[in-house]
Amino acid sequence: MKIAVPVKFVPDLVEEFTIDSSGAALDTSWLRLIINEFDDHAVEQAVLLKERSGGQVTVLMAEADGADDFLFTAAAKSADQLIKLTGDFHNCNNHALARAFANLLKDLKPDLVLTGVQAHNDLDGAVGPLMAEYLSLPYVGYVAGITVYGDKVIARKEYSGGLVAEVEVKLPAVLGIQAAEQPPRYVAYSKIRQVMGTANIEESPIAGLDLSAGTAVSRMFQPESTERATMIDGSVDEVADKLVAIFKEYGTL
Repeated sequence: MKIAVPVKFVPDLVEEFTIDSSGAALDTSWLRLIINEFDDHAVEQAVLLKERSGGQVTVLMAEADGADDFLFTAAAKSADQLIKLTGDFHNCNNHALARAFANLLKDLKPDLVLTGVQAHNDLDGAVGPLMAEYLSLPYVGYVAGITVYGDKVIARKEYSGGLVAEVEVKLPAVLGIQAAEQPPRYVAYSKIRQVMGTANIEESPIAGLDLSAGTAVSRMFQPESTERATMIDGSVDEVADKLVAIFKEYGTL
């Protein structure tokens, strides 16, 4: 089985965010980027499937500071092929990124595409479904376990309230991973350094990204401090009277 795992970097939430001069985006000139947590789980799930049933795992990601380090880490976890998309991805939206991934996946022809169900920098979870649309493949999201048999998989979806659904999907397909069947494994840096001497990162130039689609951010700003809190003291009747007066003042009564 050939498994492809497109991943992306996101801002580290422990950083102090600042807004760039446009007022509509984060200043990424110094911002530390890390692998999207759900994408890390997608890599782990791919490796688990390889260990269980055999196959080849290909990890793809767009060029960014630290991309090589993560790809070598994926190789240390047992990924077989590493591909880095090169080009200007500074203002790349999810539509353009999904299109870039899909164009590569058409040539790779994987049996299964695993990707994170969403990322905390956008929370729209669009990359997986868009890739599926561009590839004309079925998509199942919020997956927390996969069983492969023949040319089909059983994807276990999690719902609120502790409910789990099992969905049968014919391959090839795209799955959005919410959680791997076990936490992403730790790899010692010594093993990563060892892999750096043998693993090869293939570069795939991407030109002419179509940035016209996707959500346009008109304004980004820090939460604004206000002084609207009013503390009301007194007996129950006095507090009730004051609340009624306030509601009348603001036109809610």
